[in-house]
Amino acid sequence: MCAFLRGLSYLHVCMICSEFPPKSGGVGVYVHNLSRTLIDKGHRVTVITPQFSTSELQHENVDGIAILKVPCLSLNPFLITLFDLSTSKIFRSLEHTFTIVHCHTPLPVSLKTCLPVLTTVHTPMKVDGRHYQIIDFRSLGDKLQSTIVWPHFENKLFNDSKKVTAVSHTVATELEEYGLIANRVPVVGNGVDEKMFAPSHDKNGTEKYVLYTGGLHTRKGLFDFVKCAQIICNHRKDIKFVICGRGAFLERVQQYVHELGLQKNVTLLGYVPKATLLKTYQDATVQVIPSYYEGLPTVLLEAMSCGLPVVATDIGGNNEVISPEVNGLLIPPKCPIEMAKAVLRLIDNPELRERLGNAARKTIEDRYTWDKIANRILSCYENLLQNTS
Repeated sequence: MCAFLRGLSYLHVCMICSEFPPKSGGVGVYVHNLSRTLIDKGHRVTVITPQFSTSELQHENVDGIAILKVPCLSLNPFLITLFDLSTSKIFRSLEHTFTIVHCHTPLPVSLKTCLPVLTTVHTPMKVDGRHYQIIDFRSLGDKLQSTIVWPHFENKLFNDSKKVTAVSHTVATELEEYGLIANRVPVVGNGVDEKMFAPSHDKNGTEKYVLYTGGLHTRKGLFDFVKCAQIICNHRKDIKFVICGRGAFLERVQQYVHELGLQKNVTLLGYVPKATLLKTYQDATVQVIPSYYEGLPTVLLEAMSCGLPVVATDIGGNNEVISPEVNGLLIPPKCPIEMAKAVLRLIDNPELRERLGNAARKTIEDRYTWDKIANRILSCYENLLQNTS
């Protein structure tokens, strides 16, 4: 790495995030992989994250990462304040051991510290919340909280941070709504473990299926995905659809599958462990990312790393990675008919699937490995430490 960082014996990075594996979404996976890569590069990482199922502080060690799970009540709209209070006490006792603090949104906790603070924005809640689908009182509450309550805490965190980074150029531009200047927000990207998420060359005898992976949440386009399945299955009973993930929309999606009479063609697997998830990617024929909004989705990178041809909505994040007809296909959001056309085109054209899948894998190797992402973030650490030393 740079001469400045080589002059330090190591950095001790305090990562603060709202979730951590095994059962977590994209942010938790991001923090896990980044932390593991930093440790491989000779640094030390402690992750502070909330734990909603216990009243005691829990200490864990995962892949050399020290994990502190602080007890926190899952009580909206006070969740951020409660996590802040729980974290502050633990942080103060360890602050002298840290070199730098790296926060990850959402659940943006802002700590009082003399250490340099870097924040990585995965999805700005003010923008994200606009795409929430309201289907009941809970989803209405989530939308109001995301668009009204959380942005207040985000602004506080951004003001307290020495540097704010983004996972995509789209997110950097969206941060102008918070008063930040887009070209002053470094884009550090998202990554994937390309050694683990690798193509399988043995698909002989595997059944054709179209895959969705990710959270079963609002703005993910899940009902469009199921509608796409109906359009295809009206003509092609041989094609199956698999949904992997957990979330608040699980029962609603199950109900919609039953309403459309698709029980024989659509399977909901729920939460899938990493080893099983890898095989699910490798055996799939097509991956679909039907979201209405994304920062830079981990599942997109995982699928591409496995050499899967991807059909994704033409939204920020997705369209920064996918070049249409080169390494994937882009479709308009909220358009199940176009989704069905693109999926059928890939299913019926093995040469196109192979070409797009090979190019997708190459894209990951060139731009989205964790080694490359970690180096970008280390450069941001270097800049902060030099300016505060």
